[in-house]
Amino acid sequence: MTPAAWLFWLSVSVLSHNPQSSNPTARIGKTVVIGTTGPDTVEFFGGLPFAQPPIGNLRFRAPVPLTTLNGSTFNATNWGAGCPQGADDSPGVLLAEDCLNLNIFRPAGTKPDAKLPVIVWIYGGDFRSGAAASYNASALVNYSATRGSPVIYVNFNYRVGSLGFPTGLEAGTKKALNLGLRDQIAALSWVQANIQAFGGDKAKVTLFGESAGAIAIADLFLNSDLEKYIRGAIFESGTMGTNRLLLPSDGQDLWTFFLSMIPQCANTSTTDNSFECLRSVPVDEIVNAQEAAVAGAVVGWTPVIDGHGGFIPELPSKLVAEGRFSRIPFISGTNLDEGTLFVDPSVNTTNALRSYIASQLPGISDPVQLNSTINRMLELYPDIPSLGSPFGTGNDTFGLSNEWKRAAAISCDVNFAGVRRGFTQFASKYGVKTYAYLFTDPQLNSGFLGIPHATELSYVYGVPIVDFVGPASPEAFEALSPVIMDYWLSFASALDPNDGKGVERANWEQFTPARQALIQLHSNNVTMIPDDFRVDPIAFINTNSPAFGH
Repeated sequence: MTPAAWLFWLSVSVLSHNPQSSNPTARIGKTVVIGTTGPDTVEFFGGLPFAQPPIGNLRFRAPVPLTTLNGSTFNATNWGAGCPQGADDSPGVLLAEDCLNLNIFRPAGTKPDAKLPVIVWIYGGDFRSGAAASYNASALVNYSATRGSPVIYVNFNYRVGSLGFPTGLEAGTKKALNLGLRDQIAALSWVQANIQAFGGDKAKVTLFGESAGAIAIADLFLNSDLEKYIRGAIFESGTMGTNRLLLPSDGQDLWTFFLSMIPQCANTSTTDNSFECLRSVPVDEIVNAQEAAVAGAVVGWTPVIDGHGGFIPELPSKLVAEGRFSRIPFISGTNLDEGTLFVDPSVNTTNALRSYIASQLPGISDPVQLNSTINRMLELYPDIPSLGSPFGTGNDTFGLSNEWKRAAAISCDVNFAGVRRGFTQFASKYGVKTYAYLFTDPQLNSGFLGIPHATELSYVYGVPIVDFVGPASPEAFEALSPVIMDYWLSFASALDPNDGKGVERANWEQFTPARQALIQLHSNNVTMIPDDFRVDPIAFINTNSPAFGH
């Protein structure tokens, strides 16, 4: 089961399903949209289509945007279906190929002319899983109203797996790359066209997401005219380069193997016409084949470099260094032990560690250079358990090997902390208003995972959950969750996390070239700290960004 599946904590059962005359409404053109009232008297509108169903002839094509509805009324009392994926990836969520829809939460009684700030969420899940219905924002939206800065919350579904991120030569030739990113732009276009009908201000949209959601937002910073759609962003545990960015040709073996798992299309892998065949295949066969194909693959169903005019025209490190990215204010941060979830415990020898490091260096083909780079990484991450991840756990290896702790530290810095620091440094250099954080709140019974990827999510949504490492102690959660919600909501309202509303909290200083600092998010000690941990290894990673696929 993927980390995203563990994060499903609220089901659709918390919402009414029967439209009544007293239900909240909104009007899009000539259509009355009928919503429902859920927990905390927050109003909900679900399943609103922002693009034509990507089925039949529209499968493996760019989304066809919709900004209007048909009929005199539209029943929006239920969540929209999530996009096709593995059966266990989003438990309890209805999945269907007709999935390009969005959901809206707003404070009770919001009027169309309210002009409230809007926060738009993009879910994570390694671009292979995830669904909007896994994220119920009732508590967050209710809290926004009680603190005196009410917001409208939107989340949406986008295509994942092979349907959202096809790869290989044919996908490149037919301009069918990064379809999931195109879905996201279509959803943001819908928000621009319609959010005022629900009381939102289209000029005050903040886009936020976690893991693949944060990576997607960062990718959109590169070449999507994102300024047309949003004015702020929040990256939780991900930025451009968190997933290794390769060319479509690097995914050809994955695509060929994927086709081999679908008998009726197996002979199309060399014809440059597999899409036509795949459009006639039941979607369940596609999902099963994509899951089997990616299981042992180095390349996954993720965004790729899509060339001139694409979302990611070349390696992000080059684009960012040259200032070729959106100058939108943002918050960006990571959790203390981002890497522990992503390193197999079988990494228990030096040779296994060398192989793991090699897997993180897709940009090096020369064996001599590869060997030299691996050796330097071993020097920078020495065989000293107290320096490994989970950080701050001394010589405890939790029954695993020293090499595993080294690999977990490397994973954290290569894929999360290092790229976060690099992008924040460049953005601040170019005058972008940026804020950085490090989430360090301990979790009960987390063991060898420490404070891993996705741990901060429940704090952001204001709902304590029992997940794969927790929960946190009730006292810690009650102390820290309001602080984090206040920072996030304040930024959405004022592009500054320090609006003075909500609970008393530390001043979050802006990250600048002269003051490279971040805020530590810890229930017992929310405070500014210098962004100077693991300086030499992270500097080596960022100096050699192309080698790491950044």
